[in-house]
Amino acid sequence: MENKIKNVTYKTTNTYETLNELTSQTKRVWIVFHGIGFLSRFFLKYFNELPEQENYIIAPQAPSKYYLKNEYKHVGASWLTKENTALETANLYNYLDAVLAHENLPLDCKIVFFGFSQGISIALRYIAYSKLTCSKLILYAGGIPKELKKSDFTHFKKDTEIISVFGNQDQFITPDRLIEENNKLKILFGDNVRYLSFDGGHEVKKEIITQLAQ
Repeated sequence: MENKIKNVTYKTTNTYETLNELTSQTKRVWIVFHGIGFLSRFFLKYFNELPEQENYIIAPQAPSKYYLKNEYKHVGASWLTKENTALETANLYNYLDAVLAHENLPLDCKIVFFGFSQGISIALRYIAYSKLTCSKLILYAGGIPKELKKSDFTHFKKDTEIISVFGNQDQFITPDRLIEENNKLKILFGDNVRYLSFDGGHEVKKEIITQLAQ
């Protein structure tokens, strides 16, 4: 007998978290994608030193939750795996569309997309799918999906800042992989990429975020 894979469509609900208030004084709206093993509410702590009146932060929540370290105490989450990737990606797009529709962001705010680690792949894929523009795209310590092409980002404005950030002791970024990721960035964005490194490993540093908010 042969197994058959079948799909069903159903309604589901997922959370997301925000930091600060969206007001007429807001200058920047950050859409931040956490890495594997995070929850959105804990990821927001890296942004809590940004000026409250000027920055509004939206942290979508990866849907696949699991217990960390087999201790059944702390919960983390993952955006995607190699299982049913295309289907799960489409589900994520529907979720992110719903988040942004619910927020109804004003047109005069600068949008900053920020992806950390696995969150980079979601940020880039969603931008390519949605054709959203932003003032800054910050890619922090992660890899570029191989299927993306230069044509996926031709909707970007010329003054969009694209910033790649890596720690010089990141255990996941070997010298060869760093060359590979930089080559991918060059293919997608040409010379319009600013590269920033810091002393440290695979970690988010508040001072880097503060620097990038300028």
